[in-house]
Amino acid sequence: MPPEGGTTNFNPPNNGPLTTTMEITMNPNEIEKLSFAIIDKEAGPHEFDPEAWSIVRRMIHTSADFGYMQSVCFHPDAIRAGIRAIRTGKNIITDTEMLRAGIRKKSLEKFGGKALCLIGDPDVSDASKKAGTTRSHEAVNRSVKHMEGGIYAVGNAPTALLRLIELIRKNRAKPTLVLGFPVGFVNAAESKALLTELDFPYITNKGRRGGSNIAASVVNALIILAEQQTGRK
Repeated sequence: MPPEGGTTNFNPPNNGPLTTTMEITMNPNEIEKLSFAIIDKEAGPHEFDPEAWSIVRRMIHTSADFGYMQSVCFHPDAIRAGIRAIRTGKNIITDTEMLRAGIRKKSLEKFGGKALCLIGDPDVSDASKKAGTTRSHEAVNRSVKHMEGGIYAVGNAPTALLRLIELIRKNRAKPTLVLGFPVGFVNAAESKALLTELDFPYITNKGRRGGSNIAASVVNALIILAEQQTGRK
């Protein structure tokens, strides 16, 4: 083991970074920069435009799963809608506290928006027991007034996404963008397939994979894009 602040030999797998020396004291920004360079190299040629790739690359960075390059689905208006929602100070609603915790809230708040999650509210729990539904389902119901013009991000519960789709179809919920990344074996893939049938801005993926970390990575990529656009003006 080298002394603190020293270096160690590192043999990266799969023809990783071209250097054979890894600094023990690399800071988070350096690690992220190197990670993105590795992803760009291993991803090879692709057809994503720069904004879409910045989102997909962050999904890969979060999961180490290049499969998202094939499974991700973008509505044509999704990125523009998400950036607009963030820059105009609209809320981001999440289906889990884990997802909310992963969002760059300080950056979001600079635009005037908040990251909200109602899954733990006592009223949500009581309503779900009375109605015989899930808390995720009821949290969507209680979030309607908070999501108007904003972003609803689902990273766990298919029941949340299914209820949100139902309310959007009935014109009772009016977010600007839906991020659909529920994970699991029961209705995860099916709910995402239904989302892609909507003529409504969405970002999602095909199949069972997903999760709060993936949904948070997409939110954060959109926040960074919003910051970059602000910086250009």
